[in-house]
Amino acid sequence: MERIIAGIDVGSTKICTLIGRVGENGLLNVIGMGVVPSRGVRRGVITDIDVATRSIEESVRKAQSMAHYTISEAYLGISGSHISSQNNRGSVSIGRGDRPVDREDIERVMEDAEAIATPHNRRILHTIPREYIIDGQAGIKNPIGLMGYRLEVEAHIVTGSETCIQNLEHCVERNQIKVVESVFQPLASALAVLNEEEGRMGVVLIDIGGGTTDLATYLDGSVWETMVFDLGGNHISNDIALLLRTPFTAAEEAKVRYAHAVPSEVDEADEIELSVFGHETMAKLSRRDLCEIVEARVEEMFSLIARDIRRSGYDDLLPAGIVLTGGTADLRGIRDVAARQLQMPVRLGIPHRLHGVVEAISNPAYATAVGLLLWGMKAAGEKPAPVALRVDRTAWGIIRSLFKRIMP
Repeated sequence: MERIIAGIDVGSTKICTLIGRVGENGLLNVIGMGVVPSRGVRRGVITDIDVATRSIEESVRKAQSMAHYTISEAYLGISGSHISSQNNRGSVSIGRGDRPVDREDIERVMEDAEAIATPHNRRILHTIPREYIIDGQAGIKNPIGLMGYRLEVEAHIVTGSETCIQNLEHCVERNQIKVVESVFQPLASALAVLNEEEGRMGVVLIDIGGGTTDLATYLDGSVWETMVFDLGGNHISNDIALLLRTPFTAAEEAKVRYAHAVPSEVDEADEIELSVFGHETMAKLSRRDLCEIVEARVEEMFSLIARDIRRSGYDDLLPAGIVLTGGTADLRGIRDVAARQLQMPVRLGIPHRLHGVVEAISNPAYATAVGLLLWGMKAAGEKPAPVALRVDRTAWGIIRSLFKRIMP
């Protein structure tokens, strides 16, 4: 029996709705896509509920029109500086060692791990098992069926501001769409861009959005740490706007067209034309000056991330290195700066498990949206199969044009 899954990724730069159909063969076919500029949202937080509601409505309407299907529920991608995380241990008695661990035991031990001092204005978004321990034996990934007296779990708990989450969910629900689950964006992105070997060996996913940068560290196939940095692609554009005295929209366009995070890769003689305050005509500026502004902010971003990785103590446990995703991951030269600052291998995270006409979502900017569909499959106990995309060329042309205008 076919099943429909929808994901809505609400970011600071764009809102993307994807609609997927899971066939009887387990194949996820993306049948609808709607991308619009994000309005009424800043750094993952709703700043104007009416404007944000209309932006989500427009994104959903475009996806539904393409899919010829009206959605009634969706998985929602969520981020922002209000997200935080911590690790905690839960412990329960199994019995006298005369029966195996069952699903009820798992639920009880996870509930015990969630018994943390959470303020009334915080919501637990995810409780993710890092490892289980039975009678002191650690490193167990699936304890069901094992015998023992005592079951423990090391869990990673992600929480967020209740009001921030409610405001975002309310914007979606005002469009007559039920939020099945709110998902922390880097966890969804990881499903779309990481492979099992990377997650097992040790890898850091860095999702660089417009308003924030999200980090998720994977070890032994589980999430060990998550973090949100209050820096993103919009900060780079803002630096350009301030230092070159240009409107923000012009700075954003200059970043996309001319920026390179490694100024030495740009010819010293290269010049760009830019709209500058106080000039009636376009001003000619050095392209290298632009790139030096970009380099400074990108270096700051990765130096903060490097400090956090060193603080965690996992820096020697990450042979798979860094996977960059999110809209700003496409910035020229950013991988070189990341590799230099973090002293690790770096690759670009493009949604995989794709075949067919995949141009529209084969981009780091769509990792979260694709991951939300895969999250929906996983929640239903379905093993994610390759993702197929059906988009007519006319619609793709419109989407590609819009993407070039709004992405950092």
